[in-house]
Amino acid sequence: MALGLLDDPARKPSAADLERALGRAHGAWRELRSALGRELPGLEEEWAFAGKAFGWSLRLKLKKRVIVYLTPREKHFLAGFALGERAVAAAHEVGLDPALLALIDRAPRYAEGRGLRVEVRTQRSAADLARLAAIKAAH
Repeated sequence: MALGLLDDPARKPSAADLERALGRAHGAWRELRSALGRELPGLEEEWAFAGKAFGWSLRLKLKKRVIVYLTPREKHFLAGFALGERAVAAAHEVGLDPALLALIDRAPRYAEGRGLRVEVRTQRSAADLARLAAIKAAH
């Protein structure tokens, strides 16, 4: 199975596909996109198919730089980040949820930064993830 639930390369996900896949987490998806729009004016959305292993994801970009990937899964979605060390340090300074900071600290390190995927099921984490995206955009 693909990382993402929506894995048909010939069919870009529709709003109905997304709502059906996410179920209750669809509210969290909408809230996070709204919070990201408030935090990062000019944010652009682009659906991309990354192959059978990953499926479709929504790339949220500022200019040409991807800030966060949103990957639909069954009844939840993943918010994916690649955070440089300056962004990691800044995240610790702004008072994000300690559980989110622990995920950041445990994330594997790659050349492009720490690879982090946060499972999102409820709207509660939307504000912190939007703040984390703003930190990434600033660093």
